[in-house]
Amino acid sequence: MVLHDLLDGSLVLRRVYRDGQLFERETTVLEHGCLSCTVRLDVVPTAERLAACGFDHIVLGLPPGVAAGMAVAELRRGLSRPAVIDNAVLALDPVDLDDHIWDRHTLFESGFTSMPQDDRTSGEFLIGEFGHVDTVMLHPGLGAELSGDPRAGSEVWQQGVQLLGQLAPHAAAIGAEGGFRSGCFDGAEAAARTRPGVVRVPLDDAPGSFRTVLHKAGRPLHPGRFREALPRLAAGSHWLRGRLWIASAAKTRIAVQGIGPRVWLESTGTWLADAGASGIRDEAGVDVDAALDWHPTFGDRGTVLAVTGRAEDVDADEIRELLDGCQLSEAEMELDFDAWDDPLQLSDAL
Repeated sequence: MVLHDLLDGSLVLRRVYRDGQLFERETTVLEHGCLSCTVRLDVVPTAERLAACGFDHIVLGLPPGVAAGMAVAELRRGLSRPAVIDNAVLALDPVDLDDHIWDRHTLFESGFTSMPQDDRTSGEFLIGEFGHVDTVMLHPGLGAELSGDPRAGSEVWQQGVQLLGQLAPHAAAIGAEGGFRSGCFDGAEAAARTRPGVVRVPLDDAPGSFRTVLHKAGRPLHPGRFREALPRLAAGSHWLRGRLWIASAAKTRIAVQGIGPRVWLESTGTWLADAGASGIRDEAGVDVDAALDWHPTFGDRGTVLAVTGRAEDVDADEIRELLDGCQLSEAEMELDFDAWDDPLQLSDAL
């Protein structure tokens, strides 16, 4: 097992354990002590060196803030021989999950990284990781362990597990003593899950403290009405995600994401229908939703929105009413799309 930590002053601390015993402890100063350099210049060479020494199975513990997707990409690019990635695992204390999603502090401000320019919140980091990993290991935080806090199995622990099931329905949730489903990591599927605008929801949305509501709108959205509705759609939402068909940018597939207190929009290019495509694929995977929702007239154009939050805060009827009310009327559909506001005004307002 190899554990890496990125410390202040571009210092990387590496500890290697074998059979539970520490047999290597080294520190390295990097010229650029960023997370990507840590992976490229220390994590990957360490894995290469250990593999050359005959160790055929290595567990890499990444520094806080390092995205699993980044590490996987660098390992595949940097190793001299093909490597099989059995599992991508995220360890967390479910008791703290709700607080992490709503924390407004950046990873640097919260002490998770030594990079002042890292302005991701812990919620943004976790949602990104949930998309890439196949396994979540549930374990009490260090403070709880040291204090003997019996939080495992408590009501707040169970609520955190329920929230995890909504945010990462694909991932296996195991205890610290649980077994891993070896070989279940699928890089193409992870890439498909994390493409901006793609929506995945739990297949079995059992009653609990949290729920996910999915709604679709087949006609373009009025930019002004959507601008007014978005704060209400996002209010109380732990995770809002999807893609938008806005009348003021009719050919642009706009991804929307809200994680805790932050909401943002981004262009993801043109709709497949406007690109002259009929559904389809690239090396990163398939936009499953677009392929399944192909309309005979509109193609893949349309709004798909999923909202995850506490059951009492996520009202399916209200979400449907808000989103349907943003759609263009029949009379508005007759207008030229050039008549609408500049789409940048919508982004700037948020």
